[in-house]
Amino acid sequence: MSAAAEIVFEHVTKRYAGRDAAAVDDLSFEIPAGTFCVLVGPSGGGKTTALKMVNRLVPFDSGEIRIDGRSVRDIPVVELRRGIGYVIQQVGLFPHMTVGDNIGTVPRLLGWSKARIRDRIAELLELVGLEAADAKRYPAQLSGGQRQRVGLARALAADPPLLLMDEPFGALDPITRFRLQTELRRLHHEVGKTVIFVTHDVDEAIQMGDRIAILREGGVLAQYDTPDAILAHPADDFVARFVGEDRALRRLALRTLADAPLEPCTDSSRAPRAPQTTTLRNAVSLMVESGADRVVVVGPDGGESGMLRLQKIEDLL
Repeated sequence: MSAAAEIVFEHVTKRYAGRDAAAVDDLSFEIPAGTFCVLVGPSGGGKTTALKMVNRLVPFDSGEIRIDGRSVRDIPVVELRRGIGYVIQQVGLFPHMTVGDNIGTVPRLLGWSKARIRDRIAELLELVGLEAADAKRYPAQLSGGQRQRVGLARALAADPPLLLMDEPFGALDPITRFRLQTELRRLHHEVGKTVIFVTHDVDEAIQMGDRIAILREGGVLAQYDTPDAILAHPADDFVARFVGEDRALRRLALRTLADAPLEPCTDSSRAPRAPQTTTLRNAVSLMVESGADRVVVVGPDGGESGMLRLQKIEDLL
């Protein structure tokens, strides 16, 4: 099994009985292997329908969806779903089973040995930031954020090449949500899976995605590109309105001080200091709060790496 899968939607259409408009209409785009792809759009845009058609929880009427060149219709449904990790907002853990047993569900179905399952559970608990002792706890004993981590670990258990995530952080408080978003991005860099992630939150889409598919009402693809390209060049008025008027600031949130061209530090005594991991957006905020037109960039060793002027940030846009 490959570490990550290429996904292709080719003229896919889905209509529900009793509805005039299609839920998904002639949807075509490609997700390269290892890409974190976010589906975003207003209600009625067909995001969740598109996601569920990949693992055939929802059948499609016409077109084709391929995983590594193979039609999902040609893959036996049990084989298909065991090869795809699936994470939903409600998590869906089995309440009568321990955390460890929940994580080991698919490996047990695949006939893994007890020792291999035990090792995989321990590995995944550490990977998602939980304690080894949590394996013996039950879902009701966990916080919402912890349950989402268990759900992610369960989805990764059999090392699938593809993860489907349907608004997994939508029910969490903002602090927990931000922590899990950061953790998921770290995990994606480490494990290299292809991820299809559904959200209605454009800020979450911009923060999480390598590529974003914006769906307008009726399941029509409005634009598919990198977050920076969409913010810099919206395809039409709908996309421009959807991503918001503060597109320039959102673009600055995609880059850090480490990405910016720095000058030698001169006359920096009154300038605020910031680590190189600071986003350009936060650097601008720091300058405005301090009444300064520059910021001193601090490297990993605590030394001064250089200085960035506000004018240079404007030039980057």
